[in-house]
Parts: sequence; structure tokens; C-alpha cells
Amino acid sequence: MPKLRRTQTLYVTLDPFLSPRGKVLHHFDQFLEGIYESEFPCIWLTSLTRAQLDEPRRRLGHNDPFIGESGCGVYLPEDYFHLKSGDTIRLGRFTCIPVAKPQPAASEALDDLASELDMSVVPLRGLSQRELSQNTGLPESEAELMRMRDFDELFFFAGASEADIEKFLAEAKVRNLALKSLGAFWSLSVGGDLSKCIRELGALYDRALRAHVLRVGIAVGPGTDSSGPASDDPTVRALSASCDRTLLIAERQSPADSEPDEDDSDDSEDEQEDEQEDEQEGQTVLVTEPRPALRSQTTFQLYSPDLWEEVLSTIFAKP
Repeated sequence: MPKLRRTQTLYVTLDPFLSPRGKVLHHFDQFLEGIYESEFPCIWLTSLTRAQLDEPRRRLGHNDPFIGESGCGVYLPEDYFHLKSGDTIRLGRFTCIPVAKPQPAASEALDDLASELDMSVVPLRGLSQRELSQNTGLPESEAELMRMRDFDELFFFAGASEADIEKFLAEAKVRNLALKSLGAFWSLSVGGDLSKCIRELGALYDRALRAHVLRVGIAVGPGTDSSGPASDDPTVRALSASCDRTLLIAERQSPADSEPDEDDSDDSEDEQEDEQEDEQEGQTVLVTEPRPALRSQTTFQLYSPDLWEEVLSTIFAKP
């Protein structure tokens, strides 16, 4: 296992900082450089598959574990830990701690649920390569990586009303199925649980050091004009429940928000093609929440060139 200063481990939501084509957004690479220099483990939390992550991990030099497919499993690089969890499986080059049941459990559960409710759903596994590319907006080779899933099933509803979808969600909850909206698609798994993934991995770090290693969660959550508080966001809730500290980057969408810095205007134009739905201008708020004796709220501009320096400063500061 790499020799690391494990005084803190960072659990970071990756998807807001990576476009569907794999382009880094919001200067996230600056944050990674600072974390790598500190030698703090940085665990990516993502809806992506291990196949989709192969290229970004190589390009960004990410050698730590990641939690994939929306909280379905913990993926450990080969020989990362000498201590192993009691329940692991081998998936490609990774030792995986499965939290959800492996496929085809999710595929079968989706088919059964849709059939019993008489609803039409379209799983990605049932699309042709051309249809998959058209629905994802990705080239066929990249789109194919999206459906090479170990645990969850991606799908979309066909002709369902909001009432139908609510009924589907309610019945899935009764059956202990994990459902998560991923924008154009839904993810369904049998037992996926982000909080449990974090606790499983955190326990391995604790065992390796024979002491509790501070868990810091970093997530992009809803802004001040959203319909509910940040705690209503399932990812933020999961981080708050399983981490010692949670740093929330919340995009504000109020008209009163200040404009982005002029220095970053060119960067915003460069990213527009990949980020039409991923990127919005506005303020970002960094909030340290869950446990007592933590720092007060700090406000940042999303496009400020000092954003990640201030985030890193918050992480490295002593409580």
C-alpha cells in the first residue's frame, strides 16, 4: 500500500467536475494537484463504471480507491490495502467490496418491477449501439463503456406520467431497491448505499492506521433557490451521515448573484460545448456542517481563480 499521511481522507463527488466526454470542469485538476501534494487519499464518488474511469484515472493520476455506480461498490486498486474486507470480489484490476448485489440482480429487479406496474422502461442494455449513442450523445465506443456495469442498471421511462414515476419510486422503496436520478437516466440497484460504501472503506483506513482517520466529504449540492434545503439532496445526506465533516459547494442561482470573474470568461467559453447542462454561473458556498466545533460558513465564487486554494486551506486548517 502507498505510504501516505492519512490524517484525513477526502470523499469527493466526481461527476459535477467531469463532463460526459471526460473533460475536467471548474479547474478540478487544481484541487487534485493540491491533494496529491498533501498525500491525503482522495476517494472519488461517481455514477460512472470502472470502464469509464480508466482513462480519467490515468490522465489525472488518481491511484486511490473509488466508489462507483452510485454507491454500489468500493473499488480498491491492486495491493492498496494489506488488510482486506471480509466480503470482496475481483473485478478486472480491482478488488471490490460489493454493497449492492452484482448484475444481473438489478436487471431482473427492473424487469419485474416494470412488469408488475405495467410501465414501459427502456434499459440501456436493450439499445443498439446507434440508439445508445443517440440517447447519450456520446460516440459509440464511449457510450458502450456506459453500459458495462457491474451492479446497477441504467434506464429511462417511456411515456410515463409524474404520477406513474412516483408510484414506481414508492414500490421500489418497498422492495429495498436503490433508485437515483442521473439526469436523463435513472440508476436502479439492489442494495446500493453510498453511506455504507464510505463506512466500509473508512473502516479499512482505520484498521490500517489502528486509529480513526478523519473523513471529509465534499459535494456539489443544491443552491439557495432550490426547492428544499441541502440536506434533502441524497448525496449530501449520505456524506453527512458517514463523514466527520461535510463541505458543501452549493451553486446559487439568484439573479442577485455576482457575475463570474473576467479572467475566467475564456475558460467558460471553452467548456460550453461539454457543459451545456453541467455548468451555471453564480456563487458557490462552502459550508462545514455535521459535527460540533467546526468552522463557520465560507463563501466562494465558482469561477474565482482562488476557489480551490481556499477550499484546500479549509481542509488543511486545524479544527
